[in-house]
Amino acid sequence: MNAPFVEVERLRVRREFLFVADGYAERRRILVVQGRRRNAPRPVAGEGFTTTKKIGGAVVRNRARRRMREAARLLLPALGVAGADYVFIARQDTATAPWPRLLDDMEKALVSLRRRLLPAAGGPATPPSDRT
Repeated sequence: MNAPFVEVERLRVRREFLFVADGYAERRRILVVQGRRRNAPRPVAGEGFTTTKKIGGAVVRNRARRRMREAARLLLPALGVAGADYVFIARQDTATAPWPRLLDDMEKALVSLRRRLLPAAGGPATPPSDRT
């Protein structure tokens, strides 16, 4: 797949995270990746990272977040969709999983979201309106 590289910017405001939460989600053992197209598309992709106290103390959460940031830095420019936002959510094993496994899970989630977010690929441009 020879997709053009996408410029990435950071999501910083809570409402941006909540907007993405109403989109698609790909759940993997190591992490969850949420994605949603913006209402007013821009030529960049947005990225945000979140960890909860459920996965551990501050040291574990920070390690998980750093690992997700680095994996996203490597994968999102090639696999992300311009005009879409992504939120990466850490799970229990994110901080301790082998690096290749983390990359593999993130790559599979991004590829799956890409198929769903690109209207030309047959997927709907907007997420389903009812959440079940």
